Amino acid sequence: MSNRIRIDKLLAHMGIGTRSEIKKAVKQGKVSVNGKVIKDSGLIVETEQTEIAFENAPVVYRDIVYFMMNKPEGVISATEDARERTVIDLLKPEDRLRDPFPVGRLDKDTVGLLLLTNDGQLAHELLSPRKHVAKTYEALVRGDVGDRDKQSFAAGVTLDDGYVTMAAELHVKSRENREDSVYSTISLTIMEGKFHQVKRMFEAIGKKVVHLKRVSMGPLLLDESLPEGAYRELTEEEIERLRMHKR
Repeated sequence: MSNRIRIDKLLAHMGIGTRSEIKKAVKQGKVSVNGKVIKDSGLIVETEQTEIAFENAPVVYRDIVYFMMNKPEGVISATEDARERTVIDLLKPEDRLRDPFPVGRLDKDTVGLLLLTNDGQLAHELLSPRKHVAKTYEALVRGDVGDRDKQSFAAGVTLDDGYVTMAAELHVKSRENREDSVYSTISLTIMEGKFHQVKRMFEAIGKKVVHLKRVSMGPLLLDESLPEGAYRELTEEEIERLRMHKR
């Protein structure tokens, strides 16, 4: 099925560059449609009936989607599972057609920001260990989290398997006394994504995460107006920030 789309949006979705970079490239005569150089980056084209070239190289359009989900508890970050409900099951049927997948994983009981896309290149860049993409979490922790813990996380803590984490930035937002313990509300930014990492980091300092929510991944911030279990398409600005960040 053919879709009508702006040429700059099409090229941005194909990873050619950001919208602003493509606008500049069009002005420089680097983009042609049906063999003719174009000068209007807002030109509407038919995706299935148009020959598009960038710097004389053909561009084959693939319909790429980017969704931000506020993942709820009780679903797993997978495309399919015989027993468990997955984040893909939360998508509308028409949004599953283009085979999006979760970029990285959140534990079954962890909530918050999850990116779903079928852009394999972007997913690879965001998940690559060498990129050290920052991820920020908010958590309720059983235990009195203090300055010593901040220093430990900044220096790197040793997990149960002997792995020493990269420096992480820990902030204590509040504390409250309950009958059984002191509970701390914290914000933590880590630069890697080991299995159950946040929970294991707190276990390493003798404390326990009782609720965990991811609020950012790289330049992408959770839309707090999204209820848990809801999702929306990324804005063009959000997509552009992700593309700029991966470089």
